Parts: sequence; structure tokens; C-alpha cells
Amino acid sequence: MTNPKKVLFVGGTGLISSAVTRQAIDQGIDLTLLNRGTHKDDFGSEVRRIHCDINDEEGVKSLLEGKHFDAVVNWIVFTEDQARRDVRLFKGLTDQYVFISSASSYQKPVKTIPIKEDETPLGNPYWRYSQNKEACERYLMSQSTSDFAVTIIRPSHTYDERSVVSQLNSWRHPYTLLNRMKLGKPVILCDQGESLWTLTYNEDFARPFIGVLGNPKTYHQAYHLTSDQVVRWREVHQMLEEALGVTSKVILIPT
Repeated sequence: MTNPKKVLFVGGTGLISSAVTRQAIDQGIDLTLLNRGTHKDDFGSEVRRIHCDINDEEGVKSLLEGKHFDAVVNWIVFTEDQARRDVRLFKGLTDQYVFISSASSYQKPVKTIPIKEDETPLGNPYWRYSQNKEACERYLMSQSTSDFAVTIIRPSHTYDERSVVSQLNSWRHPYTLLNRMKLGKPVILCDQGESLWTLTYNEDFARPFIGVLGNPKTYHQAYHLTSDQVVRWREVHQMLEEALGVTSKVILIPT
């Protein structure tokens, strides 16, 4: 029997990463979570834990001294400075570094559909978050070598069983939208609700993601990881109406 893959997740308890953590446990991966330990989880003793703030570079370096991983995934890198810190921390400690980017980093407006990793350039002039992710990608790929192979994964709109999926909603107070629909107050859809979108359940994301870890075929590569189903936002809104048993008052506003 071969030894299980040794993997380090920085984070590991978020909307997407918690599903991947559960999948990694099911696959028998020797998984370590490095985080502050402030979010409760149900992973029990099936994962190793290192409690430290990733921003405490010297503290992390001390706690990881002498360790080596087949793959490291940092779920919470959003700026190039953070990417540079991770190269300093993990180069020499892992064979593969997996960066979680974003499908929002693709060129906007989209000129051809479907979006393809090898054909659609990056370049979103409208959102700093996406621009920062693109900057991280470019820097990390410049650091990708035979002994520190970078793999880039670009999720799109990913949800779990607690999510309220809609075109326009409050991140902090998502159930406000449902309350407005129940009270008959107006809610907004853009572009007649005809805009195309894809939605990915977090556990559906997790299954193929596990196949990336420690897989040489994925080294120095970038992939978007989404559902292959296409929906229109009016269809998503109709699902909410059906679940609530209401017909809502929709205001249509051009983008």
C-alpha cells in the first residue's frame, strides 16, 4: 500500500474549502489544516491542525520547520504581496503549490462563449478583486519550477446548502432578499434576467479538485473548475419563487 498524499490547507473551513476538506478526508489524504482555529468545524481528529495566523510569517515558518508536503493549498490569498509571502514560506516545503484564483479574472466584456482557459485571456477592468487575482497568477507562474510547481484553479459562482443564490443580493444578509419576496417588495434582475451564468455546488467542485493534488499532469497549468450547466438568471429567480411559493415583484434594470 502506498503512503497517502501529505497535503497542507491554509484555511480549509470556508464555503468551498470545507467541502474539499471533507472530500480529502474521505479519500484518505494525510491532511493538515493551518488556520487561526476561530471557525468551528466537524472534522474531528481526522485532520492534523496547526493554529497560527498565516500573516505571522515567522510564526508559520517556525511551526512548519522540518515538514514537507506533496501539495499546499492556500484558500485565502487575495493580493500579490500575499502570494510573494507564500513563495517565501512554502518554497522548499512542498512539491506543488495550488493557488485559488477566480473565473472573474477572465477578460470583460466576454468576446466569445464558452470561456476556455487556453483561449480566453485574463483582464477584468471592472473589479479590483479580479485584477489582484490576475496579478497573483502572473507572479506565481513566474515562480513555478520543477521543485515548486504551481497549479492555478479558477472557481466561479460556488454555493452550498446555506446559500441564497441570486443575481443581486447582500453578502452579509442574504435572507433579506427572500423576506422582500415574501412581503411583495420589489427585487431587481438585470438585462431581462437573460444573462447566462453557471453555478457550482461546493461538493461538486471538491471531487475533481482532489484529483489536482500531487498530480504532476496539473503542474504549471491553470484550470477553471465549474459546473458544465448553463442557466439564465430569470430561471434561478423562478426557482426561488417556487421554493417560497410566491410570485415576486421584479424590476428589470439594464446592466
